[in-house]
Formats: sequence, structure tokens, C-alpha cells
Amino acid sequence: MARVAGVDIPDNKRGEISLTYIYGIGRRSAQSILSKAGVSWDKKVKEWSDKESNQVRGIIASEFKTEGVLKSEVQLSVKRLMDIGCYRGLRHRKGLPVRGQRTKTNARTRKGKRKTVANKKKATK
Repeated sequence: MARVAGVDIPDNKRGEISLTYIYGIGRRSAQSILSKAGVSWDKKVKEWSDKESNQVRGIIASEFKTEGVLKSEVQLSVKRLMDIGCYRGLRHRKGLPVRGQRTKTNARTRKGKRKTVANKKKATK
């Protein structure tokens, strides 16, 4: 396995797909990285020469925020929203959807497993 940006990327996959295993690099970013490095998108990682893999590493290190740096930046952004008490921050704090989705039905991913609320029993005479 090749190691890029602190992540082991799979050898037996195309370079374009392998680079997406790095947090912060998607398909388009991977394509642009490989184009700048002069590596074919369809070339498998195990077929890369040392020179090509070093070029890819260099481009990622210089032009992209990845892994820990990006995760901490995202975390700080969310914390800032929560601290200033804006609507989005409150939604984050309550664990509800942030981007305007409905919550009467669905939203189970954010809200978690259903919590059943029992009805009040009617008093008998």
C-alpha cells in the first residue's frame, strides 16, 4: 500500500479512486491532482513510479488541507457556530438537522433511535 498524507491508499485501484480514501479529497480533487502530477487517472497506484508518487504527495501537501488539519478546522467552525448561538449552532447543539430538512418524519440519522413516549392512562371511576 502506498502512503499519502498519512493514509494508506489501496494499490489495486485506479489512482483517481485511491486518492478519495484521503479525508478532504474527492473525485474532482483527485483528478486535478493527477493531472498536475502528469499521472494518468486510469493508472493503478501499484504501477506508479517513485517520481510520480512523490509528485502526488507534494501537490497534496502544498495545495490541500487533508485529514487532521481539515477535521480540526471543521470542528472549530461548528464550535464557533455553537458559541455565538446562531440558529445553525443551536441545531448542532440539539443534534437536529442543520440544513432545513423536515423533522416530523425522517431525520433519524441526526436524532438517533426512536424514543417511545407513553400516553397518559385514563382514570377509571
